[in-house]
Amino acid sequence: MTETQLDTPQSKKLRQGYTTGACATAATKAALTALITGEIQTEATIYLPVGRFVTFHIENSEVTETTATSTVIKDGGDDPDATHGAEIIATVTWSAQQEITIDGGIGVGRVTKEGLPIQVGQAAINPVPRKMMKETAEEVLKEFKINRGITIVISVPDGEEIAKKTLNGRLGIIGGISILGTRGVVIPFSTSAYKASIVQAIHVARASRCDHLVITTGGRSEKYGMKQFPHLPKEAFIEMGDFVGFTLKQCKRLGVKRVSMVGMMGKFSKVAQGVMMVHSKSAPVDFSFLAKIAAEAGAPEPLLEKILQANTASQVGDMMVTSGHLLFFAILCDYCCLSARQEAGGGIEVSTSLYTLKGEFLGEAVRNDEIN
Repeated sequence: MTETQLDTPQSKKLRQGYTTGACATAATKAALTALITGEIQTEATIYLPVGRFVTFHIENSEVTETTATSTVIKDGGDDPDATHGAEIIATVTWSAQQEITIDGGIGVGRVTKEGLPIQVGQAAINPVPRKMMKETAEEVLKEFKINRGITIVISVPDGEEIAKKTLNGRLGIIGGISILGTRGVVIPFSTSAYKASIVQAIHVARASRCDHLVITTGGRSEKYGMKQFPHLPKEAFIEMGDFVGFTLKQCKRLGVKRVSMVGMMGKFSKVAQGVMMVHSKSAPVDFSFLAKIAAEAGAPEPLLEKILQANTASQVGDMMVTSGHLLFFAILCDYCCLSARQEAGGGIEVSTSLYTLKGEFLGEAVRNDEIN
């Protein structure tokens, strides 16, 4: 397929990739054209929502008098996700109904929970890809002056296995991946896909009547959070990754009343300072700040000097446990709560729980409108 180069701040050329929705649309066009003409298609050019035409290579194509299939290999560019390299297959058949019907086949998930842009029971093919496929099919039918209905089925042979690497199970999408994409392209090293999954997860939680959400920095901290809050349904647990500030703002925007942050020393040491993007490259751990908290917890001067010479936040945590200054963790959690509430703009209760890498509970704190 045609590849577009981008300039990054490092002046390195990066390839854009294409969404599963764009791949499904190209496969649909090739299959429908083959069904009409009886000729195998080797490429398909479609118009993307970002406002340009892109030509996709068709990996495989078969056609009979009543059915045609075409396959596009998903290319994530220089920002490949779980679906990179997947076969996106469109099967098009003539329909007795005078309309275009779109459905999912093997490897495309089914929606089982409210809160997503697709109704429960339907294939997890999002609105923009559905619109792209429908409009592209209408253009092909018009071009060949065909006035018949068709059925489009999108399949992903390895979709069920690929879905295990995504958040689909948590979102209530069962049996495969989702066909996604609002732009048609995947921007290298973009964060938009992950942020979109966070927003969808919050929508699902709210649709499940969850007012209390537990947001975690990863799978391990989520496991610890589930042990701490066993009464909450699984929809209430959301992996925010490094996007602490974004997640807090979305929780506030979508009417969540209570948020519990669960994590470990490394990332939460940054949150306590007000750093809301906690990727390892976003900001270094401030050991002077940790020494300040240790002083508030009553740590003696020699210990403060050791903290200033520490290599990692986890190492500082070990120092505090060994020396018995456990108040340090409650104070750190309180700073996290204060920073989180400030980021969200108030009006939401925030609690913070801190664990070691092995799951040992270190401390917690709670902040709401009544606690100043």
